[in-house]
Amino acid sequence: MNAKLKSSPRTWVDPDDAPEITDDWVAGAQLRDGERVVRRGRPVGSTKTPTTVRLDNEVLEAFRATGPRWQSRLNAALADWLKTHSPEELAV
Repeated sequence: MNAKLKSSPRTWVDPDDAPEITDDWVAGAQLRDGERVVRRGRPVGSTKTPTTVRLDNEVLEAFRATGPRWQSRLNAALADWLKTHSPEELAV
């Protein structure tokens, strides 16, 4: 007898049976590089505000020369400066 029994496990899955890809599904998906999860975008709850600021060329070049995440280091340097100076000193 060549016919499969009804209780046999299903081995083939029709690709049309795949779930619909929705925006919610994409938002919850994890981007992976092998076993490592690659984070995308700004972390949830970020307290930073995008802005435009003019800097001297030598300041900008010095921070850019430090490599990736130079903007975070620039932010940290400004935050460190604020620890010893009051914002009122700036209003001169």
